[in-house]
Amino acid sequence: MPKGLLHHVELYVSELHASITFWGWLLEELGYEPFQEWESGKSWKLVETYLVFVQADEEFLDIPYHRRRVGLNHLAFHAASRQQVDELTRKLEEKGIRIFYPEKHPFAGGENYYAVYFEDPDRIKIEIVAP
Repeated sequence: MPKGLLHHVELYVSELHASITFWGWLLEELGYEPFQEWESGKSWKLVETYLVFVQADEEFLDIPYHRRRVGLNHLAFHAASRQQVDELTRKLEEKGIRIFYPEKHPFAGGENYYAVYFEDPDRIKIEIVAP
């Protein structure tokens, strides 16, 4: 295993069912496969890296997530191609998921940066970037 390769990311979520519904189709579109599942969580794996979603305890739901606070700002994933970014954008729109920076899409990250930006049910920003 290459030293330093990301092993996993674990995200606590406010409503597990909504997060599983949202992340499940997206991660599977990106090549992840379901990995683990238990009463309060689920994970998806790609090669040796996996993402875990766990229901936050009620006592910790009083302060909602915001990407501008200390901590995680966003997650960015590689797309296979610009075509895949376009296909994912269409699917996101069909699901009623708001695309960020529509006036600049798909070049919101710069002239040579082809990506789609959006957020999950807890408002965690997600970016899918073409090579």
